[in-house]
Amino acid sequence: MVKIESFGSSSAGNSYIISCDDSSLMLEAGIDPKKMNEVNWSIVKGCLITHEHGDHSKFANKLVQCVGFDIYSSAGTLEALSVASYRTKRLEADKVAKIDDWQVLPFLVEHDVSEPFGFLILAPDGSKIVFATDTYFVRKRFIGVTHFMIECNYALDILDQNVSAGHIDNGRRKRLLTSHFELGNVKNFLNSNDLSQVQETWLLHLSNQNSDEKRFKKEIQAITGTPVYIA
Repeated sequence: MVKIESFGSSSAGNSYIISCDDSSLMLEAGIDPKKMNEVNWSIVKGCLITHEHGDHSKFANKLVQCVGFDIYSSAGTLEALSVASYRTKRLEADKVAKIDDWQVLPFLVEHDVSEPFGFLILAPDGSKIVFATDTYFVRKRFIGVTHFMIECNYALDILDQNVSAGHIDNGRRKRLLTSHFELGNVKNFLNSNDLSQVQETWLLHLSNQNSDEKRFKKEIQAITGTPVYIA
């Protein structure tokens, strides 16, 4: 059975652990590992990083200095990180990689960095997890997903209210539209996928100013019909 734990899911830092029986994968390295006290590092097989922005990667180098597993990401991301090359593994888009008893299919997403990835993860028990964050669109469509871990950063109407009130400038609004997943786009994405096997959905990286946790949870749960958690 898959267990998902969130240790941070915001612009301050992002990091998650997915566990299945006695094996785990780490997603993102934006949280100091010394603050992740509940993690059993001895069973973590590797860390996947989506892109080089600091809130997703700033502790990558520190991580490999104190644990025994490698960092996995795109060539573009790895080039931007200051991690020793012998502790990194390059992933290629649309090419399955095996990390111990896990399988990972990286796919390109839309963000303002070099080679940002999302991941389709096959757990040892056959569960399928889709992980996508810091993207305004996902081109891929998936069958048989059991767990969605999807950014739901803002709602356009809330953002526009904040712009009108002068809390957010137009420059920031423009960047959000082409860098982060908006509620309506998340709903469209989920509706275009096979939801027949979904067990739970995690909403990631909610904006402090431009989101509404209760609303987002209610509207996404109406689509999936299964539990929705806010990371």
